[in-house]
Amino acid sequence: MLRIGITGQSGFIGTHLWNTLGLYPDRFAGVAFEDAWFGQKEALEAFVRGCDTIIHLAAMNRHNDPQELYATNIGLVKAIIEACEATGSTPHIIFASSTQEQRDNLYGKSKREGRLLFEEWAKRNNAPFTGLIIPNVFGPFGNPYYNSVVATFCHQLTRNETPKIDVDSELKLLYIGELVEEIMDTIAVSHQPSAVRNVAHTSVIKVSDLLRKLQSFSVTYQTCGIIPGLDDPFDRNLFNTFVCYLNHSEFFPFGLKLNSDDRGSFGEIAKLNSGGQISFSTTKPSVTRGNHFHTRKAERFAVIKGKARIEMRRIGTSEVLSFDLDGSQPSFVDMPIWFTHNITNTGNDDLYTIFWISEHYNAEDADTFFELV
Repeated sequence: MLRIGITGQSGFIGTHLWNTLGLYPDRFAGVAFEDAWFGQKEALEAFVRGCDTIIHLAAMNRHNDPQELYATNIGLVKAIIEACEATGSTPHIIFASSTQEQRDNLYGKSKREGRLLFEEWAKRNNAPFTGLIIPNVFGPFGNPYYNSVVATFCHQLTRNETPKIDVDSELKLLYIGELVEEIMDTIAVSHQPSAVRNVAHTSVIKVSDLLRKLQSFSVTYQTCGIIPGLDDPFDRNLFNTFVCYLNHSEFFPFGLKLNSDDRGSFGEIAKLNSGGQISFSTTKPSVTRGNHFHTRKAERFAVIKGKARIEMRRIGTSEVLSFDLDGSQPSFVDMPIWFTHNITNTGNDDLYTIFWISEHYNAEDADTFFELV
């Protein structure tokens, strides 16, 4: 079992990487890291001693003073190197650099020079090192106005703000889940000599086309609850990202229109531009189903008879969102990825629920991980 530490563990990439490593407790043991340890010599030295692999993500991406940004990022690299040399530790260090290495800005310079400092340390100490040159990364929980334009657009659209395009350039993008897979593949080669890997982007799109896609989600999904086509991996990843920026407490439950006459009632559960699987369940009073989460599957719970409480909690956080649904006024709640969720029958009669999920069930790749809400 490899002991893995992540500097910048609480950041955008760090959170996704930490949570994904946690899905494989038989392969990886996470070594917790706190940003404050960069200023605490003994704590930082204890951290590097306890790791077989360190993924160095901690960095300042934006700042009003570029010189301070440059000095901060170089200082973080030097602090890790000094801690390793003081303790005689030679973990496999994986450094997250950027395609901005070749640009004429101090952020790119800090990444390029930081990578070279690690390469020199590895050569001096016969230690393994990998520098990853990473393109623009997007995905759920990125910080708007900081991590990516995707995060900014999603944040603005889900709050009914009007995004603005400053430069309609071509974006080369990589989804956060794809980057995490690259990092995990790199972790597996823990005894390699120093190497530099260019992480390939997986999508190319103009800023204006990106905005149009996200605006279509806003119009069809945010307004009408219509699921877009998710067969293309980029569209699926973009939609899952968009959904995570909604104010879920205000958006759900999403009421369904019920048409009733002397024959009974009729209502539409979902309008889909995507495939998937539809199921139904009956649940006895006081029984709870679920307590699991998905990392790529979109899912909808629609209550059509009885009373239910749906709960969800983002992995790695403690806040629980709770929604009460009543089949006399049918409604649904959609489950964002990386949110563990459940449904409980809170009534006295059987609960009837219809489920839609974006993929057919595959026992060999279920993308279902159990964790109590």
